[in-house]
Amino acid sequence: MFDRFATLTTPHLADACLRAGVAVRCAPTGLRAIAPGVRVAGRVLPAAHAGSVDIFLEAVASAQPGDVLVADNGGRLDEACIGDLAVLDAAAGGVAGIVIWGLHRDSVDILSIGMPLFSLGALPSGPQRLDPRAPDALVAARVGEWTVTQSDAVFGDEDGVLFVPLDRADEVLELAAGIAVTEGRQADEIRVGRSLREQVHFDDFLAARAADPTLTFRDHLRGVGGEIEV
Repeated sequence: MFDRFATLTTPHLADACLRAGVAVRCAPTGLRAIAPGVRVAGRVLPAAHAGSVDIFLEAVASAQPGDVLVADNGGRLDEACIGDLAVLDAAAGGVAGIVIWGLHRDSVDILSIGMPLFSLGALPSGPQRLDPRAPDALVAARVGEWTVTQSDAVFGDEDGVLFVPLDRADEVLELAAGIAVTEGRQADEIRVGRSLREQVHFDDFLAARAADPTLTFRDHLRGVGGEIEV
């Protein structure tokens, strides 16, 4: 899955989801990679944090190679729930990346480990609480408005984090690859002097819309093969 995502972006996948009729489930905009160029793709490995790192150790114990740990700390900004030792243990357990609905710490050490990590930011302080553990703490994780499980895949890059149902991931990746090819061709045409307006027959669209005000640009693009909207 990571290899197939390597030449794509989360915008490609988001557009492919729309085309496939799959809900576009993006993490909130504040969830970002620990460093530029960090990318992640894999099956969701959920874990809901309640104040103790043991939940992550338990999740990693059941991980399959290439899983991505999705740590739900409720979007809290008053504590970091994952640090370098948890990241190192996850790497040793075959986890391919970590997505935190919350904060991390030990940024320098995590960067040296090389584990792809996405979070809401960093904070020096770890948890100072220990709440009751949810019965489904290893079954589901919430990220923003979305709840994800092992039946989901997660993708992350410079534009953010996106979740796709695991059983639709191949279809979405295939559609995204086609969108990427078309957009690449359109970009090449712009660079050699053929404007996007020319490529998508924009003058024809304006004339057609004048005759039929209900015509949308999206409808027009479907007829000419443009990919800037789906």
